[in-house]
Amino acid sequence: MVDEKYILVVDDEPAILDMIEFALKRQDFKIKLAEDAMQAMTSIAEHKPDLILLDWMLPDVSGVDLARRMKRDDLTRSIPIIMITARAEEGDKLRGFDVGVDDYVTKPFSPRELIARINAVLRRVTPEQARQDIEMDGLNLDPITHRVNANGSVVELGPTEFRLLQFFMTHPERVYSREQLLDRVWGQNVYIEERTVDVHIRRLRKELSEYGYDKMIQTVRGSGYRFSKQVT
Repeated sequence: MVDEKYILVVDDEPAILDMIEFALKRQDFKIKLAEDAMQAMTSIAEHKPDLILLDWMLPDVSGVDLARRMKRDDLTRSIPIIMITARAEEGDKLRGFDVGVDDYVTKPFSPRELIARINAVLRRVTPEQARQDIEMDGLNLDPITHRVNANGSVVELGPTEFRLLQFFMTHPERVYSREQLLDRVWGQNVYIEERTVDVHIRRLRKELSEYGYDKMIQTVRGSGYRFSKQVT
């Protein structure tokens, strides 16, 4: 199972922090909050995050200057940064990209847009071990070749069904709502209706049913879906 991702949020606006904290916790991210650059660097020294959400306007050092400092430091150079800003001008964005910022979220933004951008950046920096074969009770998924085998037989899946199965197999035994699945599997396609999830779940189950693995995808009434490690 893939470890939960740890995100550091650096912003001095309580309302923004509250909104981001609520949205990230709903998606099962681990989070730490910081209100300025000093708190951010202290937090990083204690626990290196997988990603940093960084506000442009901070009380002590600007977000751009802090990003520049982190990209020059061996400890923090590899941490992806998404800048949160009300500055939408091209020149401002170029300043951020020049110092190594990975993406921008412009205020005001929706929680779903934020989650989609976080997931998109995290996918780009996915470690090598997350691209290894996944095997559960005879069902094998190869993320490099995009092949799925059930006890040695090839299972033909469409690209969306493959991504959905990959997410399930890397996050087993946990219940995910339709909204969470949209954010984690569909990523930046933030305007897809939630019932789309049900359509692709049905397709995935149909393809797996021939081999008896459809029962691994369990419907949790009133909550969403869960993937079992074993055929029940």
